[in-house]
Amino acid sequence: MFQHLLLPVDGSPLSESAFRQGIAFARDAGARVTALRVIPDFHTYTYQVEMLAGTREQYTHEAAKAVEDYLDTMASEATAANVACDTVSVIHDHPYEAIINTAQNKGCDLIVMASHGRRGLQGVLIGSETQKVLTHSRIPVLVYR
Repeated sequence: MFQHLLLPVDGSPLSESAFRQGIAFARDAGARVTALRVIPDFHTYTYQVEMLAGTREQYTHEAAKAVEDYLDTMASEATAANVACDTVSVIHDHPYEAIINTAQNKGCDLIVMASHGRRGLQGVLIGSETQKVLTHSRIPVLVYR
């Protein structure tokens, strides 16, 4: 039924657990996966512009290296489970948009992701990327809690 799963990870234990569940699901379904890590864009506020020289480039370089190492670890887990795994990192301020766009661009037919379970005022103020993906995605979403 499902041939290509998108597995967004944010480095939290819950997202890594959802990743592992997604790998098991993909193995059983004979599907392949794409692991996605969304990197927040660089933002800073200062009145001295010269203080920012090289900072954006340094941030981008260091973030990309850290994410590459992290996604290599995730891909190794998938490979060990005999699941084909591609990796993608995206710099974006809105993770839910990056998740949906990546799923569409990669031709994924299922998004498997964690829910951190934020409720009440915290859920309203911080919001839930999972809830936003559920609300805006045309691709089915499997939520792991």
